[in-house]
Amino acid sequence: MLRNTPFLLFDGNCAEAMTFYHDCLGGELTLTKLGDTPMKDQFPAEKHNSIINAHLKSGNIEISATDWMASPEFEPVKGNMFAIYVTGDSYDELKVIFEKLKDHDNNERLQELHEMPFGIYGQFYDKYGTQWIFRGNTSGN
Repeated sequence: MLRNTPFLLFDGNCAEAMTFYHDCLGGELTLTKLGDTPMKDQFPAEKHNSIINAHLKSGNIEISATDWMASPEFEPVKGNMFAIYVTGDSYDELKVIFEKLKDHDNNERLQELHEMPFGIYGQFYDKYGTQWIFRGNTSGN
């Protein structure tokens, strides 16, 4: 079943911001540092304390977030620090809407759906400039 939550990108202060939101909203907060994941070797050591995934759930409110991990040519600026985060159970479920939403003429920031150590992942900006991030649990292929 497809679900969506706001996805926020922070410039090194994700843990601080999400802890503040948790203090305000209550609920359950999970913070995962890059250095605690199998992906740590793909990044320099100075990024290992960065938050690769934060998730806050309080009743019907859910917020997901991360510290900025994009390559240096894509610096965080207001306007590109949020995304629509779509999660699903399988590659096949996500692929259908991924293909409909992506801008087939603009592939500058496109990451096709692919396997990662944490599951399926893909992202792009649509033709209106909205960033979409997709995550799934299994390949389903």
